[in-house]
Formats: sequence, C-alpha cells, structure tokens
Amino acid sequence: MTPAPAVDSPAELEEAFGPWHQYSALVVDDEPGMRSFLTRALSSRCGHVEAAANIEEAARLIDARHFDLIVLDNMMPGTTGLAWLQHMREAGLHSEVILITAFADLEMAIQALRAGAADFILKPFRINQILNAIGRCFDRARLQRENFVLRRELTSCGAPEFEGDGLVGDSSAIRNIRAVVQRLAPLPTTVLITGESGTGKEVTARALHNLSPRAASPFVPVNCGAIAPELMESELFGHLKGAFSGAASSREGLFFYAQGGTLFLDEVGELPPALQTKLLRVIEDKKIRPVGAEREIPVDVRILAATNRDLAQEVAVGRFRQDLYYRLNVMNLHIPPLRERREDIEPLARHFLRLVAAQLNMASADIEPAALERMGAYAWPGNARELRNVVERFLILGTFPAGCMADDRTAEPAEADLPLEEIEKRHILRTLSACGHNKAEAARRLGVSRKTLDRKCAEWGA
Repeated sequence: MTPAPAVDSPAELEEAFGPWHQYSALVVDDEPGMRSFLTRALSSRCGHVEAAANIEEAARLIDARHFDLIVLDNMMPGTTGLAWLQHMREAGLHSEVILITAFADLEMAIQALRAGAADFILKPFRINQILNAIGRCFDRARLQRENFVLRRELTSCGAPEFEGDGLVGDSSAIRNIRAVVQRLAPLPTTVLITGESGTGKEVTARALHNLSPRAASPFVPVNCGAIAPELMESELFGHLKGAFSGAASSREGLFFYAQGGTLFLDEVGELPPALQTKLLRVIEDKKIRPVGAEREIPVDVRILAATNRDLAQEVAVGRFRQDLYYRLNVMNLHIPPLRERREDIEPLARHFLRLVAAQLNMASADIEPAALERMGAYAWPGNARELRNVVERFLILGTFPAGCMADDRTAEPAEADLPLEEIEKRHILRTLSACGHNKAEAARRLGVSRKTLDRKCAEWGA
C-alpha cells in the first residue's frame, strides 16, 4: 500500500485523506485537558466522537458501539493502555488504535506495534502530527471497507460487469432510463427500481451510484431474499459479542461497510415484517442499532431498492408496510422486460460476448446475422440474465440452446400468449434442467432465493 501523504496544515487533510464524517472515534485519556483537546479536534471533523477518562468507561463505550479509531493514552489508572490494547485485540477489537504517551523508549514503541497499535506518538505533539496519524488510520479503514465489498462481490456474484454507465442498449426505453439516471444520480433521493428478474435492476443501481458524488465510496448490494430472516438484522446492522447464541465476537453490518456510499437492497419485497419496521426507522433517523447494542450509530448511506414484485399490491394485502413503501418509492425507475425492447438484444449480446470472453480468457466470436434474427424473435423470459447465459454457452460450445435458436418462429408468439405465470414456470424449469437440477446454481442464475425456488418447485411438483 502506498504510504499516506504527510499534511502540512489541517486545511489540507480533506484533500489528502477525503472526508472523515463517515468515521467514528473514541478518545481515552485520564488527563482532562488532553481529553478535551483531542475531542474538540476530532468533533469538528468526524461523524461521531466520544471520550472516556478510564479503561472501564472505554470498555463500556466499545461494548455499546463500533469505533473506527481509538486514540489511547498509555499511562492510565490501574493499568497501561498497552496492556489493555493487548487484551482487547485478543477479545476481537478491530478498531485502528493510536497510542500516545509522554514516557517511552524504542522497546515500548516496538511492543505497541506488536500489540496492534497503528501508530505511536510521543507527547507533546503538534496538532498536525496527530491529525496526520488519524488520517492514515481512516485511510486504512476506508481500504478495509472497500476490500470487504470487493471480496463479497467476487465470492457471491462475480466482478461488476460495467462499461461506461453500464446501461447497454439503443431502445427508447434505455435512453429514457439513462437520462433519468443522470438526473437522479447527483441527488440523495431514495429510488425504487422495479422490473422482472434479470432485466438489469442492479446494473441501474450501480449506474446511479457510479455517477453520484458517492462514487468513491462503497456500493454494497444485498439480496434480501438470499439471507435467512433470523440473520437479516445482524447482517444489515451488525451485532455485539454475546448478543445471541453463536455471536462469539462483535461484527459490523452491511450498513457499516456502506458508510459514505450506497446500500442496494435487492428484492426488498422479501424483507420480513420486523425488518421492514427497523428499516423504516433507519431511513427516517439515519441511525442503526446493532443487535445487542444500547446506543444507535449515525450512518451516512444512500439507499436504493429493487423488486420484481408489485409492492403496491403487497401493501394492499398486508405483506409490506405502506409507510416503508412510500419511503422507498420516492422515485420509481421501471426497467421493461427484454421482449418489450427487442432492439437492445443485439447490443446486449455483443456486450456479453466481449465480457464473457475476457472473463474466461477466451477469444471472442461473432454471431451470424441469421442467429441474431432468431434471437430477436425469442421472448427471453429470463431477460438479460438469460441472454448472458446463452451467450456464455455459445462462446464455450459454439452453439445456442435449441429453445431460443430453433427455426420455430411460430412457437415464440404462442409462448408469449401464455399467462405470465406459465412463462415463468417454463423458464425456471428450463434453467433447472440446464443446471442439472442443481437448485442452488439455478437460484443463483435466476436471481431468486433458494427458498423461493423450492416453494415454486413444490407448487409444480417439480
């Protein structure tokens, strides 16, 4: 990692390290003057700052909430900051820690770094010296959040598939969506993105994030249908050690990792009722309460949501809170299905060819005009997601699935005339067959939860 730059004046900190308002800090010092000085210096820059006069008080504050940074005096009543830091690291403390002291030598500095201190500063110090050290700590905290988000994307859904704003297509519908995205992106407005599975709702959410002032901060996607209801609260808000059975250590939630950026709640209609209530409060108060915590934590997160359900109908039948619906639906972006914007099929197919070829380290290929014509006549019930899977199969095997490439143009209108439920059933069963009836893989390709897939298969006796 490139060393963080030294800063000559406090005014340069914003440019050197970026905004600090998304971070929280704790000052632990038994000397009132130093405690007050550090608290004032941080309060004007950080989103949340607290102070403790002793180790016991500091421990209570840490139990109540997460702190990105702890500025810790070494000479404390009853013990040393160094000994306490060693104990807290063993207990699972992840915060950045700066140890300060008026009495030190090289051996103590080495012990502090071995105990997990990010920096070691001797008193008396200049304001710029401590601010530079704090800036380096917040820079590392930012990188840790971004790395967490990247690892999560790579293990769960692959790397982001983006070119430009990510919105591929030449249809009037896509041009209109692109224009609305450009107007909405700079604003903090909550947006509800609707459309069938596979139409590109997450791509649209990423475009809103990437074109916004939050683009340098994390974009954290959450599939609300893929997380067990009993784990959802902890996943979103985090939890403290011992908050419930199995909570062996404290853990930050996804709201924490999205600080300063965007949290994308995909399939928000799958949220259980209890979480709907808590999410509404977070949107209104901009604070979260980790499971087991006594205090709320301020958050600076833009929320984008998406669903393939008719949320208005869900409200009417009592499955979704009306007040949360209105909070999420400040602006609505509807993504039409691919069958209603057939002029986008060819540019999307060529986009997926380039993308998949690069991911698989294979030479790209071209699609013959006759094949493109047959693709244009197909209904694509799985939308762009199905098109991508078809293109990947073509690149690997050199052929297209018979269902969408056969010369049976009379068959497609017949399917299009079927009820939507039957089209959905056929698409799900085709995907299951293509996955060798591996339901976990089929659910991933379909963009639905395993629970939802099991329920539908049970209804059909499949």
